[in-house]
Amino acid sequence: MYFYYVYILKCSDNSYYTGITNNLDQRIKEHQFGKHTNCYTFKRRPLKLEFYQEFNNVLQAIYFEKKIKGWTRAKKLALITNDADMLQILSECRNATHFKYEGI
Repeated sequence: MYFYYVYILKCSDNSYYTGITNNLDQRIKEHQFGKHTNCYTFKRRPLKLEFYQEFNNVLQAIYFEKKIKGWTRAKKLALITNDADMLQILSECRNATHFKYEGI
């Protein structure tokens, strides 16, 4: 059985990079040593692994990676620090047309 990992790296410029792999150790080493010169992280080394989550279904891992890539920096930080309360607050819809604002 394969395992898949969604991971977040903190770059030297304090930005975050989110990726997916089926071999976390190898992929982190590739990032650190600059194996792929066109990769976002190449010019932003050194890198630090801040978060990873394991999946046994590649489709779930891909879905989660794409979801995280659309998040704000604050929401990624809440995930990294395991701040469930803040993650929930940042996940709430704040659109004035949201159903919870009807009748106000």
